[in-house]
Amino acid sequence: MRTLIITPHPPFPAQQGAALRNLGLLHCLKSFGAQVTLLTFSESDSMPAAAPARLADLCEQVIYIPAPPRSMPQRLHDLLLTREPDLARRLHSVEFVRCLTSLLQTRSFDLVQFEGLETAAYAPIVRRLQPNARIVYDAHNAEFALQRSMARVESLSLWRLPAALYSRTQAKRITHFERAVCERADAVIAVSQDDAEHLSSLGTPTPIHTLPNGIFADDYTARGNHLELSGIPLVFTGKMDYRPNVDAIQWFAESIFGDILAQNDDAKLYVVGQAVQGKLLVLQQSNPSIAFTGWVESVKPFLHHATVFVAPLRMGSGTRLKILEAMAAGCAIVATTVAISGLEDAVRDALIVADTAQGFSSAVNRLIGDSEARQRLSAAARRYACERYDWSILAPRLRQIYAGLGVG
Repeated sequence: MRTLIITPHPPFPAQQGAALRNLGLLHCLKSFGAQVTLLTFSESDSMPAAAPARLADLCEQVIYIPAPPRSMPQRLHDLLLTREPDLARRLHSVEFVRCLTSLLQTRSFDLVQFEGLETAAYAPIVRRLQPNARIVYDAHNAEFALQRSMARVESLSLWRLPAALYSRTQAKRITHFERAVCERADAVIAVSQDDAEHLSSLGTPTPIHTLPNGIFADDYTARGNHLELSGIPLVFTGKMDYRPNVDAIQWFAESIFGDILAQNDDAKLYVVGQAVQGKLLVLQQSNPSIAFTGWVESVKPFLHHATVFVAPLRMGSGTRLKILEAMAAGCAIVATTVAISGLEDAVRDALIVADTAQGFSSAVNRLIGDSEARQRLSAAARRYACERYDWSILAPRLRQIYAGLGVG
């Protein structure tokens, strides 16, 4: 199966949800015997030395195109003077068009798979140059539903109303764009049943399949990773320029953490993730019990040393890989309903769900004081991740999707 995979950034190092999913998919394709070409955007100065070798082991060819810069004036131009969603222009690159065109003119592919909505803007080129290739749109989120979720939460605060208005505008535009992307594809893959229902509501005839996010659970077993964390470590992981993550930490710091510190004054929140925004660093300056790590080579040591993993997300779509990682690492988890959306209902036996500030802080305080409860949740979470979301369980489902398209 000659396969072209197009991703918005390199799947390795896998330090955010999209990269984790894409790396897992590449492993699956290799196990299927596929001949994979990976075409991806990258920022060369952020590429670790090990990345090319790791990806070369999974792909016959890896092509890196510089990620296009996108300035605020450009975004404002598109917002005010066009009807296109921001996502449709996020990865607009003349160099990428030239490379993709040349590749399609010189090589024949059975399958072309777009990872995420921003890459799917290039699907018309594939359809025009290789009309017989099967096109798959792997929807990491139902993006229009994600923007609606953001608008709902942002509208709760007066000073965040401009962001709410922006998301409402984007939701309308993305609805039309995402519908067109689904119509061009031969198959759509959603990461959860909720997202599949959202995408089905667009009314396209394209078959929509569900393939959850997955992990390699054995990679998260504790291996004596040494890490000095002070106090009672509470851990959150995520890329910190992503609005749902930013909102989660702001809500936790402003509405939840105070009640935790009132009962456990040595609790400390570790926010593990790159691209920390300035408005979040203000939280650290005003509260020394909050620490932002910035970029780290691996989140696993932080997961292994967490007393409680917290996921106070109020907006989102898809399934949160941060939850799967924490479960595979055997963390005791407190999460919102939004944070666990897309996971099977049985997940509620492996963590504590709390949707109010008081309920969230009470749940964290209970776990801090109850080591036996933490151990029970840890074992249940680890078992759940291994039995339901390991890639060894999910790979046959992906293969079945491809078989239905007459490839693989």
